[in-house]
Amino acid sequence: MNKNYIKSFILGLTVLSVTIVAPAIGQESLETSAGVDLVSKYVWRGVSQGTGISFQPSLGLGYKGFSLGAWGSVSANPVPYELDFSASYSAGGFSLGITDYYWNGAEGSFFEYHADNHLFEGNLAYTFGEKFPLTLSWNTFFAGRMDRDEDGKQQFSTYIEAAYEFSLGGLDFTASVGAAPWDSYAWLVPANGKTGFQVSSVSLLGSKKLEITPTFSIPLFVQCIFSPATDASHLVVGFSF
Repeated sequence: MNKNYIKSFILGLTVLSVTIVAPAIGQESLETSAGVDLVSKYVWRGVSQGTGISFQPSLGLGYKGFSLGAWGSVSANPVPYELDFSASYSAGGFSLGITDYYWNGAEGSFFEYHADNHLFEGNLAYTFGEKFPLTLSWNTFFAGRMDRDEDGKQQFSTYIEAAYEFSLGGLDFTASVGAAPWDSYAWLVPANGKTGFQVSSVSLLGSKKLEITPTFSIPLFVQCIFSPATDASHLVVGFSF
């Protein structure tokens, strides 16, 4: 079976799943969220997005399983910042959504959708539940020039991940493994000219709350990341506010 046909079939299956699952009911009340993470280094799917401290604000709105979100990353380094918008729907353990990634915030116009400023990705995930806290996710880019080859053909760059949560010794952990099932140059440039399936991230994240006062604490997390695809390793520390 042709590889591009397989990719198109998977994307179509994701859209069909949205149609089937949508009638279910999620949370019954309006929920809002706002926060910011301060990280020593921004690493995404095992790939470094620059050096130095990054501020990563977020804003969210949710109602009856539907969610809208905005997320950004700004560094002190003179590099383009990131601004992402997402829309998703959750029912039971399933979550389906679309993300608009905008990486050239400091250099171009947000509204230049015809340029290389945006990448659009479909997201599908399933969480098994509290008794078995494993989450499986599939993420495929379906639009954006950075995902096209020299002939202008969409490549459907993809990232799949398995993440498992557990507690040990008073800390909360998340262990995860993420990979590109085929060449995914929209977001991954493997080392030494590697092609095909690549493991881009093997990660262990540990977190705890630092008690500042009896009524106020700050979440702290440390993440160790290995990337076989890029032959790189990272140790990241961050705080959430």
